[in-house]
Amino acid sequence: MPIKETLKNFFTKKKEEKKKPVTPREKTVEFFRQLFYAAIAAFFIITFVIQNTRIPTGSMEDTILVGDFVLVNKFIYGSSSPKYIPFTEVEIPHIRLPALKDPKPTDIVVFEFPGGRDKLHASELGVNYVKRCIGTPGDTIEIKNKVVFVNGKEFWRPPHIKYYNGMNGSFLKPKPVGYGDPRIFPKGMPWNEDNYGPLVVPKKGMTIPLNKYNVEQWRTIIDREYDKRVVNIKNGVVTINDIPVSSYTFKKDYYFMMGDNRDDSLDSRFWGFVARDMVVGQAFIVLFSWDRDIPFTQLFKLIGSIRLNRILLLLH
Repeated sequence: MPIKETLKNFFTKKKEEKKKPVTPREKTVEFFRQLFYAAIAAFFIITFVIQNTRIPTGSMEDTILVGDFVLVNKFIYGSSSPKYIPFTEVEIPHIRLPALKDPKPTDIVVFEFPGGRDKLHASELGVNYVKRCIGTPGDTIEIKNKVVFVNGKEFWRPPHIKYYNGMNGSFLKPKPVGYGDPRIFPKGMPWNEDNYGPLVVPKKGMTIPLNKYNVEQWRTIIDREYDKRVVNIKNGVVTINDIPVSSYTFKKDYYFMMGDNRDDSLDSRFWGFVARDMVVGQAFIVLFSWDRDIPFTQLFKLIGSIRLNRILLLLH
């Protein structure tokens, strides 16, 4: 058979294979097939590449505002498949893709909230927070009269940093050195959110001394690494899984996160470190923004609240 005729038959066959459905049943099947493919593609993108997140609190003002819809680059830090069955707290096996880089100081990071200072888990699993990365594994964090220092040097100040309480606009004077806030992390330290530390951010492989005098500072983070309550004191000696210990070596890298709205942010100063495997991604652009307090019943007022100057605004 001539080559010309062979090619003609081949393309004719392909054309027939791509023939559009004509019967209602064929159209219905094709519609749901395309819908299924689109759902798979959307799931892949949201899970591993880019995700939209809505900002519900003012802890990052004025860098990120309440009502901003922010895009999160999940691929850059190594995205993870779902850790829980949707709408449940049932954990399932998951994978994490290789990271292009680790979070670095000044990055705006989205992460899973690890839970309150003394809690093993968050009360609601899978809740994401957005904060500024201040300290990376091995860094020493210190705050002096509201000014952050990392490894003895003053930390870069975000251009839209805020030092107000967000209620009446009045400036909050720093709480004095030595005044201990009972909410502060680690438990029992004579620090407050304005005068804090020095505190070393744990690094994988780093060893700390452990005794009955400092065990409360580290109890929860150690329990979290085991995913159960393992730290106890017996006859004045610290035990982990009922084995006496005098030190502990961390199994994970950790990060110290703070909000740019320094006087109105519940962050690592209050609930502690963020483990590397709880990092979700980097917030990099505001996709859309409006006043979320306006109900949808007031549609025209809601549309009028759109902040045009924040649409497609790159975050720094």
